[in-house]
Amino acid sequence: MARIAIDDLGDAICALGFVVGEATAPTVPFLLELVGSPHVACGAELLDLLGDMCRTDQWHTAAAATRDRKHDASYQQQTGWETAARTAVYAGRSVIEGVASSVRPEEAAPARKLLQVMDYTLPFPEP
Repeated sequence: MARIAIDDLGDAICALGFVVGEATAPTVPFLLELVGSPHVACGAELLDLLGDMCRTDQWHTAAAATRDRKHDASYQQQTGWETAARTAVYAGRSVIEGVASSVRPEEAAPARKLLQVMDYTLPFPEP
């Protein structure tokens, strides 16, 4: 049941695993709180969802493809959503590091994977 709820939430805030929306960044602190809680089921799935949010660059890629065209300005809001989502995930690094040091491999491994994603995902360029 928890996995279905996470899938539904993921579809709502990070559609297809790579398209963030306006509600994505505000949900990150809540997700981080769940990840940091020792009694939450499906922590690995939550960490995967946070990784998707951190990696996504769909809107920035679309904006770059339309640069110098009339549609360029239409992506400003969406690129802001991506930037805010990535920033929110990075703000929770201490929580993720805490989970990564867990003695439970089912928690630690996905957290370490997310830390690697965070280390290799460059910040978005300033507008």
